[in-house]
Amino acid sequence: MLCLDLGGAAQSAAPSKHTAYYVDPQTLPIRHLIPAPPAPADPQAVADLAEVHRLETSRTAAQIAAAKADDEEEDIFIFRDVMGPHFTAEQLPKTAALSEHVHNDESVLSGELKTLFQRPRPYQADKTLHPVCKLTEAHNSYPSGHSLTGYLLALTLADLVPEKRDAILARAEDYAHNRLVCGVHYRADTEASRRVAYAAFGNMLTHSKFQNDLAAAREELRAHLGAQH
Repeated sequence: MLCLDLGGAAQSAAPSKHTAYYVDPQTLPIRHLIPAPPAPADPQAVADLAEVHRLETSRTAAQIAAAKADDEEEDIFIFRDVMGPHFTAEQLPKTAALSEHVHNDESVLSGELKTLFQRPRPYQADKTLHPVCKLTEAHNSYPSGHSLTGYLLALTLADLVPEKRDAILARAEDYAHNRLVCGVHYRADTEASRRVAYAAFGNMLTHSKFQNDLAAAREELRAHLGAQH
């Protein structure tokens, strides 16, 4: 059972306006997928904040540029480094549509959880930090929406191209880590996103609409990959 103290001091995150497309909220216990985030004085929270500070002092210009690029893109084509330069929305419209629907469901999942937990972002809790990506005034750090998108799309793409699974999942980890490089999330936020993603993906796989769209994208992507060789 979750024990929460969501006092009035926390600024509420706006609830998601999206409707689930693949995920079935009736069979997925969204509010019980992850524990409450650690309190500010908890050793884990202290360590997580120290990590954000360490990354800020050590990040290079190239790392900042990569983190900013990931901040701007939330679709399956973040995996183009794994799949190749021809892995684009223009060439793969069915795959792009699948990506859009999965990203929609991330918004449904993370929107509810962010509203429930209302965790301040690192830069909101510690004014000495210097984040380099888009900011928000809402207290909505937990879980990370970008990371949840990355993990959900990684699991989706790994289902389509299982021979590249390890590289795809490694890219998802890098995508999540870049939220810390940005200075806009804690590690606990991204780890919670991974946990939600695996539960949500399992739920999605039980539904025919997702299976049908996976099959269509798989056929399209396999034909596309074959044409590149």
